[in-house]
Amino acid sequence: MSTRVLIIGAGPVGLGLGLDLAWRGVDALLLDQGDGHVEHPRTGLVAVRTMEFFRRWGIADAVRNCGFPDDYALSIVFCTSLNGKLLDRDDFPSMRDTPTPDWTPEKKQRCPQQWLMPILEGAVRERAPDMLRYRHRLDDFERLPDRVRARVTDLESGEALVVEADYLVGCDGATSAIRSKIGVGWHGKERLNYSMGILVRCPDLIRHTRWGEAERYLFTGPEGSWGNLTVIDGREMWRLTVFGSEEKFDLSRFDPAAWMRRALGRDDIPFEVISLLPWRRSEMLADTFRDGRVLLAGDSVHTMSPTGGLGMNTGMGDAADLGWKLQGVVEGWAPPGILDSYTTERRPVAARNARFSTENFKAWVSPKDCSIVLDDTPAAEALRREIGAGLKESTQAEWQSWGLQVGYRYDDSPICIPDGTPAPPDDYAAYTPTARPGARAPHAWLSDGRSTLDLFGRGFVLLQFTGGGDTDAAALAEAARARGVPFDVVTIDDPAVAALYAAPLVLVRPDGHVAWRGRSVPDPAAVLDRVRGAGAETTQPALTLSSMS
Repeated sequence: MSTRVLIIGAGPVGLGLGLDLAWRGVDALLLDQGDGHVEHPRTGLVAVRTMEFFRRWGIADAVRNCGFPDDYALSIVFCTSLNGKLLDRDDFPSMRDTPTPDWTPEKKQRCPQQWLMPILEGAVRERAPDMLRYRHRLDDFERLPDRVRARVTDLESGEALVVEADYLVGCDGATSAIRSKIGVGWHGKERLNYSMGILVRCPDLIRHTRWGEAERYLFTGPEGSWGNLTVIDGREMWRLTVFGSEEKFDLSRFDPAAWMRRALGRDDIPFEVISLLPWRRSEMLADTFRDGRVLLAGDSVHTMSPTGGLGMNTGMGDAADLGWKLQGVVEGWAPPGILDSYTTERRPVAARNARFSTENFKAWVSPKDCSIVLDDTPAAEALRREIGAGLKESTQAEWQSWGLQVGYRYDDSPICIPDGTPAPPDDYAAYTPTARPGARAPHAWLSDGRSTLDLFGRGFVLLQFTGGGDTDAAALAEAARARGVPFDVVTIDDPAVAALYAAPLVLVRPDGHVAWRGRSVPDPAAVLDRVRGAGAETTQPALTLSSMS
């Protein structure tokens, strides 16, 4: 068998990369040794930027309509148990009542992994019916000068297969055998803590809690913060996460029902334990995301605490960055060296998101002595108020991390051309729209009802505003045509959008990030070669603030 791109691992990120390549018409094969069944869902939040990718791939509506009740309140409750004592609460509206921010056409969505995976799988099969194969195990691979040769076993038939591919992408998780095979370094904090995930069915839980609907309940006991209960489907499925140690989670002695009863604060509420998943919270980062014809994405190159919901969402950013570059290489309009920019661009984003997630987890732990937190005394009541206020304040960043989700930039990318303008603040909470090269091209609504984001994806797009010369646009288009680069010119006659993009000519990459902007193009060939990875330098002068005024 032969394919352009062989992807190993059909988790959310592997499926996302497969879908992006299928959407681009790139031949790929996606293998996973499992059967696609999600026994213990971990991912639940689809962040804004990922929803924008889903919009591009045509599945945003399916995710929005996945089945999670749109009127379910997404509040955060800090308490000792669901029927115990309240420390504080942070009220957030339901998805229905949450406004869409003015800087995006999408908003975040709750879609548990057992529903998200079939949506992704269905979209992959619709676009490329033969791409996805479950129950296929990668046994080994070797790197040849012009390809990768993989040995695979069909676990249903027992048949041994050989698959040859131009490129191999490992989406095989934190214990990645592919990363180990190629000897990529793996460093960071391996043991932030140990946790036990308990998947529970409890249809009457909301009716029997004192605190009403919430996305998450964080529990504090005499020992301090000990766990949290997170909504899965908005009806009957819940995930109780208990913090502890490796010794504490000896499965032969661990009693999940006892922990669930402690969370409920009552012994008369019926529930069913579905599954257990012991796991280790970590903050790890690979030294590189590429070694020759082998690339890595998702948890195989970065792990982070789920506090903030950035794990899968960071991986989807990897897929969006890598997909168009693989397209360029296999179609011949970008040199293989463009793949080096994948590490340059995505590794800092992963490191940033992982640090933020670790700080979020630390914010869950109260520094106070909680030994009297369950007492019925004025001192205990005062302590609960103090702990609750502290937890509420310290966890605010986790729920409102717009700058982190959307504001990441590829400032040091070799395939983005700096324009000499100062970088806006890198604020984790607040997103500042900017069309500075390296940034996500800003959203604005167009007169035909589309978002500017809907213009991007298939190839490079040159946005031409008032003052952008037709001659310059034509010259860039001709340079792209001569190199086989997919390219389009879109003229926008809207002063507000022009002001947002702050230059008469703005060149946007297939992933929706700005590659270059300016008033004129003295050397179109140099610009096109730089942004397609064929030239590290360009004769195009930096665009200064004074020349933009």
